[in-house]
Amino acid sequence: MSGLLDYLAWRGDLSFDQASFCPVDGLILSVLSYVHFDGLAPRGTDRPVPLGQTAERYLSLPEAQRGRRRCGEDLTLLRSLSDAPRFSRLELCRCADRFIPREETQFAALTVLLGDGSAYLAFRGTDGTLVGWKEDFNLSFMDVVPAQLEAAEYIQDFALSFPGPLRLGGHSKGGNLAAAGASLAAAKARDRIQSVWSFDGPGLNPYLLARPGYQELRTRIRSFVPKSSVVGLLLTHEEPHTVVDSNQEGLFQHNPYSWQILGPDFVRLEEVDAGSRLIDRTLKNWLAGLTGAQRETVADTLYELLTDRDARTVKEALEPKNLANALRAALDVDPKDLLTLTGSLARLAGAALRAL
Repeated sequence: MSGLLDYLAWRGDLSFDQASFCPVDGLILSVLSYVHFDGLAPRGTDRPVPLGQTAERYLSLPEAQRGRRRCGEDLTLLRSLSDAPRFSRLELCRCADRFIPREETQFAALTVLLGDGSAYLAFRGTDGTLVGWKEDFNLSFMDVVPAQLEAAEYIQDFALSFPGPLRLGGHSKGGNLAAAGASLAAAKARDRIQSVWSFDGPGLNPYLLARPGYQELRTRIRSFVPKSSVVGLLLTHEEPHTVVDSNQEGLFQHNPYSWQILGPDFVRLEEVDAGSRLIDRTLKNWLAGLTGAQRETVADTLYELLTDRDARTVKEALEPKNLANALRAALDVDPKDLLTLTGSLARLAGAALRAL
């Protein structure tokens, strides 16, 4: 068994004519969307640029001048993509990146032209910022969040200027945006979508599941989750899912570089493990016991506490000094909101005990 980087070393010299585009390729391009190609890849309708050339330009920059990325392994991925004819000749275009704290919006996407008249639209997952984290929580009580509307607009705008078939995909929240954006897009754009791939992405809420767009696309949406998935089982999935083996444990399986591959496909398992099913029952029972207003209060109160000082990312918020600031800030929170927060956390503990 091997991972994404091994797959590139083994299969990277084969064109899509020699070996057709597969879900592993979709995961690779979804992970690519985490790289901030600031000033290197075109926005809007600017001329597309080769993926390999763009990767090399990014890698040639001093560290301080590079756009952000999700993790250090993304650098190895870029080098492998630039060396692999299967990917280096593909073209990047339509890079979009909107980060609006006041609207609690974090949205980014890029399009990869596959050279056969089709395109892959990759949506970025949560980028580690508190704004991105807050928008994830908003999924539990809002019919539609701003990033999902952005995804639908992105799909529609691209479809207007591109005549070929479309594939959509994303990892984590990016998978949710691919599915939600496709469901919300106009019928003319939906008709052009061949497949939607969600890689350990949260499901959708009842509002989106009931929309004609989702029902029309359901057989074209495919969910992939690791064996100990947590994120990918959140909310509701009506589409089928594939369980993938991982060489990590627990939440670390969310890392796509841990997913196991054999030949041209993921190493598939029958079902998620017992721990994943336990967490899924716990979270679903907890959320079922909260009203929409309570969910909103919990998310807003936590966000208010964590952003009260200088923290902008989840990592920064969890530093001891910022956690201490959050505890001090709790003294100024509306007592009713604080009671809702503590009560909901107590319900979470109860739900965990009942799920055992």
